[in-house]
Amino acid sequence: MIEKILIANRGEIAIRVIKTCQSLGIKSVAVYSDEDINSRHVKMSSEAYHIGQASSSQSYLNMEKIVEVALKSGADAIHPGYGFLSENADFADLCEKKKLNFIGPSGKSMRLCGDKMLCKDAMAKAKVPTVPGSPGIVEEVEKALDIAHEIGYPVLLKSVFGGGGRGIRLVHDEKELRQAFDLASGESKAAFGKSALFVEKFLPKIRHIEFQLARDTHGNTVHIFERECSIQRRHQKLIEMSPSPVVDQKTRDEIGQLAVKAAIAVDYRNVGTAEFLRLDDGAFYFIEINARLQVEHPVTELVSGLDLVKLQIDIANGKEIPFKQKDLKVNGCAIECRINAEDTFLDFAPSTGLISDVNIPSGPGVRVDTYLFSGCTVSPYYDSLMGKLITWGESFEESRERMRIALSDFYIEGVETAIPLYKTILDSKEFIKGDLSTDFLDRFKILDRLREDMSKEISEKTDAALAAGIIHSEFLKNKIKTQKDHGVGWKSQLGMT
Repeated sequence: MIEKILIANRGEIAIRVIKTCQSLGIKSVAVYSDEDINSRHVKMSSEAYHIGQASSSQSYLNMEKIVEVALKSGADAIHPGYGFLSENADFADLCEKKKLNFIGPSGKSMRLCGDKMLCKDAMAKAKVPTVPGSPGIVEEVEKALDIAHEIGYPVLLKSVFGGGGRGIRLVHDEKELRQAFDLASGESKAAFGKSALFVEKFLPKIRHIEFQLARDTHGNTVHIFERECSIQRRHQKLIEMSPSPVVDQKTRDEIGQLAVKAAIAVDYRNVGTAEFLRLDDGAFYFIEINARLQVEHPVTELVSGLDLVKLQIDIANGKEIPFKQKDLKVNGCAIECRINAEDTFLDFAPSTGLISDVNIPSGPGVRVDTYLFSGCTVSPYYDSLMGKLITWGESFEESRERMRIALSDFYIEGVETAIPLYKTILDSKEFIKGDLSTDFLDRFKILDRLREDMSKEISEKTDAALAAGIIHSEFLKNKIKTQKDHGVGWKSQLGMT
């Protein structure tokens, strides 16, 4: 049984894993770079070890060093979190070779999930529908043109090894495809070491809906409902919720079983996510399996009552999943906003620096996963995610209202955040009625609305300040007049003598 876990990560996800370790009586081992010596995850862990310089390549991506520290500390397992080495099949293999329990899928399964063409083939055999596109890697532009002509423009050029919105180019006609093919090949090679592309049909006005999966070493497989992740910018999720406004129980059962079939098709073990695109006509297309814990996992935890990190550890320990599909019921509604250190008005450019003050919201149905504290630093070396704000309510409207209040209470001094953007989104009639899509920000000109909201807020504050100044001035005048009437010197009253 696992007794000590090294967490091969940093920030809020490292803290999240530590908290579950604490609840289970498992010792936790933190690793940290030069940049993170004073971080919360270092102070909260049972023990901590320095692993290198600030850059990721010299620290959190140095798998040999991390394994060396795990063995030195006496850890018997490694939790990769998300990002960094979490989907690195070589790292999973190295852990297995060194007899360290990797809390995640096998390297073999991870490779299959990470290779979009191999994964697509596996889905075809399992009769899981995928987006129309090329049957394999496309090595020449002429072949890409033939496929685009067959499935119809617009199409996407995608790297076989891409993820998180990287390695994707949208083309609308033959001229654009010819121009983009070499560029996309070069980008794929630079980012992933291979210039392997495939062509996929571009689907307009789609929703991004994913299903949480869990599969143990005994073959028991369940889905733990869906998450709506359609509000994005540049293919990066901003707001997630569960349940989805367009998924009823019948659809949940049908697509959930497709997700289960997908997990079985790639022999997936542990906790993961099957991602789908949903068209306006209700059709679902599988796109990929994320072979790790997701950033948005708290949404599922709040509507299911489960601790997904605990479930990961239990599965890694060889235990059977302690519930059946029929035992799981959606309870209420949860919404998550990613609190990123980004400047919304500078095309979401990273914002870094010292956090001089922070107020973390709290209250009924409010959860915050974060590494923030007054005096900490948001580093330019790592991802901009500072934390997640999650609210739960018995209904969508209750969860939304709690989120609105919590966003107003969330104060971070020192960096720019997307909190004002989230307020505008949550107040929009389109969000309230569930008219969501991956192009939500552009389709409804949300950034223009944000500018209007902020201009109005500034104007109201200015008007309020002027009014307060006038009231204060009148008060002083009346006070001075009153004191004069009573024979009291006005200079003395104002402290000027």
